[in-house]
Amino acid sequence: MPIHYMVNYKAPIGRSLAPTAASRGDMAVSRYLLAIFSVAALLASLLADPVVAADSVDSVLQAENVALSAGHAPLAVVDDLAFLRRASVDLSGRIPDSTQVDEFLSWPTSQRRVKLIDQLLAGERFADRWTVFFSDLLRLRSNVTGGSALTAYVHQAIQQDMPYNQLVRRLIATNGKANNTPEVGFVLGDNADPYALASVTAQVFMGVRIGCAQCHDHPFDVWTRKDFYGMAAYFGKTRRVESTLTRVVYTTESNQTTVLWPPEGETEDVDRKPMRPRFPFEMIAAGKQLAFIERFQQAVVARQQQRGPAGPSVEDLLAATAEKARQRTRAAGTPELDVATEAKSTLRQIDVKGSLYRHSALRDQLGELVTSPRNRLFAQSFVNRVWKELVGRGFVEPVDDFRTDNQPSHPRTLDYLAEEFVAHGYQFRHLVRMIVSSQAYQRSHVAADADDLVREELESAFWATTPRRMMSESLYDSIVVAGHLFDYKYPDGQNKRVVTETVRVLVEPASPKVAAVTDGPLNEQPLGEQEVETEMRPETVAPAGYALEDAIELDFKALLSKRDDVDIERMRVMSKEELEARRMMMAERAKRPVSGKYETRLVKREYDDNPKFSSAFRMASPAPAGHFLRVFGQTARNELGEQRDPDPTMRQALMMLNGRLAHEASRVGSLEPLHALIAQGKFEQAVELAYLEILTRKVTAEEMADAKELLQAAATPFQAIGDLRWVLLNCNEFRFLP
Repeated sequence: MPIHYMVNYKAPIGRSLAPTAASRGDMAVSRYLLAIFSVAALLASLLADPVVAADSVDSVLQAENVALSAGHAPLAVVDDLAFLRRASVDLSGRIPDSTQVDEFLSWPTSQRRVKLIDQLLAGERFADRWTVFFSDLLRLRSNVTGGSALTAYVHQAIQQDMPYNQLVRRLIATNGKANNTPEVGFVLGDNADPYALASVTAQVFMGVRIGCAQCHDHPFDVWTRKDFYGMAAYFGKTRRVESTLTRVVYTTESNQTTVLWPPEGETEDVDRKPMRPRFPFEMIAAGKQLAFIERFQQAVVARQQQRGPAGPSVEDLLAATAEKARQRTRAAGTPELDVATEAKSTLRQIDVKGSLYRHSALRDQLGELVTSPRNRLFAQSFVNRVWKELVGRGFVEPVDDFRTDNQPSHPRTLDYLAEEFVAHGYQFRHLVRMIVSSQAYQRSHVAADADDLVREELESAFWATTPRRMMSESLYDSIVVAGHLFDYKYPDGQNKRVVTETVRVLVEPASPKVAAVTDGPLNEQPLGEQEVETEMRPETVAPAGYALEDAIELDFKALLSKRDDVDIERMRVMSKEELEARRMMMAERAKRPVSGKYETRLVKREYDDNPKFSSAFRMASPAPAGHFLRVFGQTARNELGEQRDPDPTMRQALMMLNGRLAHEASRVGSLEPLHALIAQGKFEQAVELAYLEILTRKVTAEEMADAKELLQAAATPFQAIGDLRWVLLNCNEFRFLP
């Protein structure tokens, strides 16, 4: 009998993972397997080096696959350039440019991957890329109260390597004013609704869909309605408050809870009583000291020692102030005013911001329970999410549905990774390093023509990696990198264009007042002294849909400046032409519009066609519906459990074929290295560079022959290379990770 039938996990997820024998004679085999896994996990847990730990991940995974009778040999790891591309996209959110490729190839072969991982983890774009991951996880939205500030806060937390458990505790427990205290954006995101927050906390941080028990006992799991209400009771006293005068929004605690039991409608209101908070998830017994928990405690102590001694408490400062006051008043000739002044000076050291908004003892307790190293679900669910993000498939699928009848495919590997994550103090970078250093992450894909059953067996055993399309933000930034669009690629004025646009002009004003620009689809302008004035738009000749790739870039530093007047609309990234157009438009709109007779005319205008793009990872999110990012999978982040859709669509193909971004990236600018090669007649070198910049690999002989045919058919070599770039940007190889 196959081992996956013999080992039957009957206990609820999070309560016990001890296997039980399903039939007579199976117990001995189960004990043998447990012994193998226990020794492997114990040895691995003693190793602090993340590279060695990654080898241990592969060892545990291999032992588990042997036990599960995986019938195929693992595929080889990808070559160095493919690894460079895969790791760069996963850790920095974009493909490497030619300079990074050259640097990578200059390193000794045996050190390349380790050095690259070190470099990417330390790079400034690591926080940008993984802020999007956390934004999806936490459903962060720039258009809700506190959403942009919380996004900036999460970015800062990743940048400063804040432990994951500390971040989550702050999100769950903090009260305060939106923007001034960005952590409250988590509670405000669900309007401080205790029932919504109970569902979110369980599903996001523990991977359990307890929300199904809000109206009835869970139909597929062990959770009861009372379990759900006990969880919601932790948030029952939290209130969202909005000032009617200043419109300031903040969270605080009330004396009364809104969570009552029995639920409304099941009994008379007078019989409903405040529900007592109860954490329904199983914890490792307090008396049971495990090796990974001991290592976690040591890591906490080491981190505290590294930070230095803690500052004085509020009580200590108050006591010291009182003692100083007493001593000064006893001394002859000491004025009372000086004592008061000194007291105020000392009290300025006290952080009194928390006293303005009532602290939530219940949510503080919940935060401790959720993030406790004795709560296995907390680490397991997060590790499972990160593993899927990097490898393409989770141990538990869907990633937010840990339950009795949806057991992990590789429970021991998941346990090992989760315990290592905890033992290293919930350090996010350590977890990422462990995964990307493993062979499981670095393996090749199954061949496209392989049998579907073979493909599924290899991918489910993690003997092969699942093909992954770049997330929309990475795809956007990678196109910008490939097309040299983070900087201007033409000198000022070199790429002037004359465009013709349709405008409506006033020919018979109904009043002597001066007409102004209107907000309609066509600009209504007065025609005076034979001059036509219209609202300037640098890309007015662009096809419909070009604006779907514009953006608002968030200034994270400004969002964390504790100011209430930060307006994300002012962070819109605009070119020189757009800024001038905005100035003219605002000047015209200051005038009062008039009625009258209009006619349509064609107007010519000159503008410098030299665009520059910013990173998608700093855009306000979610992007508007129909935007490039949304078309390629970014969700609206409105619903709990929303996942990015990896399936291709016709709209995606059309946006790549006809969109402004791919069009601009294809053009060969005179400031690009590629332009110099073409100008010198080095066509083959130009083709080689195009393949390296776009696909991060060398061109094949067959592809070079095709490129030469393209050269013969094109009007100029520049057009040929532009067409080649457009083809490469539109191929599946560009969009999917190697």
